[in-house]
Amino acid sequence: MNERILSISGKPGLYKLVSQGKNMLIVEELATGKRRPAYMRDKVMSLADIAMYTTDEDVPLYTIYDSISKLEDGKAVDLKALDSDEAVREYFGKVLPDFDRDRVYTSDIRKALSWYNQLVAAGITEFVAAEEEEKEEETGEEAAQA
Repeated sequence: MNERILSISGKPGLYKLVSQGKNMLIVEELATGKRRPAYMRDKVMSLADIAMYTTDEDVPLYTIYDSISKLEDGKAVDLKALDSDEAVREYFGKVLPDFDRDRVYTSDIRKALSWYNQLVAAGITEFVAAEEEEKEEETGEEAAQA
């Protein structure tokens, strides 16, 4: 998936990286398309760098989003139907059966589902395929250089 999709601590929503300045990033809100600066003091994290705890190893967020997309047929998750913490955890258990129930909080799951809905609303529905294509291109380039 695209590493240009960002989360900025303290600011709601997701952002797309547009440009980089000397001491800041220029980001665009996925929901509104408004551009704004993100400064060095802001905690900015790419969604490609986020993973969820499981009983074995951490699973990248985009792999989880690919599972949600398959479960929901590419549509947004109905968060209103998941009104209780138990319902949220049960739903997430269908998506990622071996998630670590002690270390993954319900609020983390809700945020991940909310981000998924924002990505779908922005027209981003390919999660793992783009990441795998990038890896294949890198592997192909390395093989060509050898």
